[in-house]
Amino acid sequence: MTAHHRPPTVSAWRPPVPGIAEVFHAHFTDHAYPAHTHDTWDLMILDDGAVDFGLDRRRHAAADLSAVLLLPPGVRHDGRTVTAAGFRKRVLYLDTTVLPERLIGKAADAPILADPLLRDRIHRLHAALGHPGEVVEGESRLFFVAERLRFHLEAFRHREPGREAHRLAVELRELLDARVRVGLSLREAAAVLHSHPTHLIRCFTRTYGLPPHTYLTGKRIDLARRLLLSGQRPADVATSVGFHDQAHLNRHFTRHVGITPARYASGGHVSRRDARQASRGNRH
Repeated sequence: MTAHHRPPTVSAWRPPVPGIAEVFHAHFTDHAYPAHTHDTWDLMILDDGAVDFGLDRRRHAAADLSAVLLLPPGVRHDGRTVTAAGFRKRVLYLDTTVLPERLIGKAADAPILADPLLRDRIHRLHAALGHPGEVVEGESRLFFVAERLRFHLEAFRHREPGREAHRLAVELRELLDARVRVGLSLREAAAVLHSHPTHLIRCFTRTYGLPPHTYLTGKRIDLARRLLLSGQRPADVATSVGFHDQAHLNRHFTRHVGITPARYASGGHVSRRDARQASRGNRH
């Protein structure tokens, strides 16, 4: 089968992050989108290849992998591959709680944003959305993506933390400490503390040296360690301390502690199952 006729590869899902209607990853070699519109903002980055697209009766060519494409809701557009190798893209469909409709006109005038910082923020958001359970991190990264988009569309400038930074950081930490098991969305925290989520994150990071979602994960790992040593099963511990499932716990626990929760609970001894897995890995 030639590259030109290779079937498309598509992955799509709806993450539990407010504001994101859909995540869409695809590799197309000869696909052409007909003219259509969306009710959402279409935020796209390219990982390979080039795209030719029409937006509001004007054609555009996108091949810069450090750039970002933003197609506004309600505006007619199409798209097609440029070369036989096609293109790889990652798309976020964002609703109008993330970007207001009043910015549609400005976005339609300049849909290609040459901004490596924005591109990196979107890449990191996709990485977070690819792991079930990373809702707080996804929410946090989405706010910073939206902030950067507003910088382009309406010259928005964020406010640097001032004297209030320590107070807000302490208050946010108290909220997180009280909600370790059930979690706390940044929207909730912002409403309680009367501050914008990105400002809260900057204040917290300046005060404690790490963002709120990383702090919350560390608190959950500490709680998981105590429960594991008390004899509870890793699968039960995972959900009781706020992780999505055991795989979610395993990933963070191993990164923090250096061994799996099961090995930690057994005093560091390798189980027969772990030994068999290690043996199989050494043979490959």
